[in-house]
Amino acid sequence: MDRNQKEASVEELNGIFDASGSVVMAHYSGMTVAEMTELRAKLRELGGTFKVVRNRLAKIALKGKPGEGAADLFTGPVAIAYSEDFVAAPKVAVDYAKDNDKFVILGGFMEEEVFDAKGIEALSKLPSREELIGTIAARLLGQASQIGQRLAAPGQGLAGAIEVIREKAEA
Repeated sequence: MDRNQKEASVEELNGIFDASGSVVMAHYSGMTVAEMTELRAKLRELGGTFKVVRNRLAKIALKGKPGEGAADLFTGPVAIAYSEDFVAAPKVAVDYAKDNDKFVILGGFMEEEVFDAKGIEALSKLPSREELIGTIAARLLGQASQIGQRLAAPGQGLAGAIEVIREKAEA
């Protein structure tokens, strides 16, 4: 790799670290091309990406960034899984690591929070962005219908009282 390629790689990693909701670092020694392709496909389904990185260049790209504390995790053959959604990459990485002994999660980071492997596993158990949006929308719709019912209730009560008075007047 010449100097220009290294600078381009550092710039690319800068963009990845800035734009990603979370980044998971893992050792991938012994994985076949087919296994890596399978992992990439699973990540792509959820909007994530898998990339093999050069440790020295990744450490340079992390300098001065909120996740700089994760630079110590870049030892040995390291690849990163990242996504805009802060739980997509951890979910896929943890699920994949359960079935593949060669894929070992080292840790990761989300903004300035640095996680070890157990922290990434805990992060993977959180609901995704879509699930959270769905939950919030359901709650808002439920509350809106309750507000509508409560606003209509006095009018319904008044209409009922007028109907009773009308019936008494007719009788």
